[in-house]
Amino acid sequence: MSHKPTITDTLQFPADSKVPGALFGVGAVGLIATIIGYFLDADQFFFSYLVSFTFFSGIALSALIMVMLHHITKSSWGVVFRRISESFTANIWIWAIFVVPILFGIHNLYHWSHPELLEYGTEEYDKIVSGKSPFLNSTFFIIRQVIYFAIWGFLGYKLHKVSVQMDETNDWGLSALLRKVSAPGILLFAFTVAFAGFDWLMSLDPHWFSTMFGVYFFAINFQAFWPIMILIVFYLHKQGLLTNTIRQVHIYDLGAWFFAFTVFYAYIAFSQFLLIYYANLPEETLWYYHRMEGGWQYLLYGSLIFRFAVPFLVLLNREAKKNRMILGGMSALVLIIHFAEIYWIAMPTLYDHGFSFSWMDITAFLGLGGVFFGLFFRQFKQNDMIPKNDPKLEDCLSKSYHQ
Repeated sequence: MSHKPTITDTLQFPADSKVPGALFGVGAVGLIATIIGYFLDADQFFFSYLVSFTFFSGIALSALIMVMLHHITKSSWGVVFRRISESFTANIWIWAIFVVPILFGIHNLYHWSHPELLEYGTEEYDKIVSGKSPFLNSTFFIIRQVIYFAIWGFLGYKLHKVSVQMDETNDWGLSALLRKVSAPGILLFAFTVAFAGFDWLMSLDPHWFSTMFGVYFFAINFQAFWPIMILIVFYLHKQGLLTNTIRQVHIYDLGAWFFAFTVFYAYIAFSQFLLIYYANLPEETLWYYHRMEGGWQYLLYGSLIFRFAVPFLVLLNREAKKNRMILGGMSALVLIIHFAEIYWIAMPTLYDHGFSFSWMDITAFLGLGGVFFGLFFRQFKQNDMIPKNDPKLEDCLSKSYHQ
């Protein structure tokens, strides 16, 4: 006789939790400190802001594609995690506000925005920048950001709203609507995330280009998404929440995905490097050359060792994917190196003479991170922590009984 699983945990995050307020407090202090930094060094302010903005935006975008993949594939393994991802995606339309400082800092961040580069016959004229000006211009850049966040914000809000409606109405027919939104949503996501990577990071050096950068941008963010999920689950368990719902087999699944996309990240990152190395074209190789000298090379080596080699070798063992201490340690390590890799991509544009680090890099991270996770926990505690009436929930819970 099969045993039908039942949920014995409370499904509500404590309504009186002070976590969102504390995070918003940290965010406010960090942002105020960073704004003060603007008046001391505007260029540093915008670059520090861009790195942290990209870091946290990547988490929300990875959560969005994960939700859509769950729906379109009708998968059951991750139903118990889906509300966590949905709580990230539901706030993308609010998070869009934080792209505004980047729009104000276009001239500080992006060399291509300087009009004198387009004036033929002048000393400042840049043929390459001029040739890319139909795409790389301030007006179109701003329009693209509006389009990106309009699409992401709609998808995230809609998928979360319908999922919550399913909880309230027990109408399984809504799962068809979720798939109908996700199918075109995945296509739109692929294009917009690739172009966002081009805009935010690749265009910092308008002379450089890589046809693989969009996939690379997705890969670095999606690998970092799994550590975030793992650490949130561990936090919930530490608070005594969902301990009988998210079980060991589900945590193993998170570890397995973490391992899989560690390999995927390495494959994409190395493929991009190898193609550029093999072609040996100056306009492509110089980007790597400048990031392999002046101290920047240590961040590159750090990514190779601590973002790929160490997690790969450690998580290769099946038992390691079940060990909470190992998973937690690897998650924290990869998130630190993820920030370092975004820093390695962006900052040599500002510090072309060698590695440098500013206190604003820390305050911007704490400021944006506090707001980002404050929004998450504020949203997370408003609804049940799992989609309790999802038709695939029983299969997800049954898996933990039979393994």
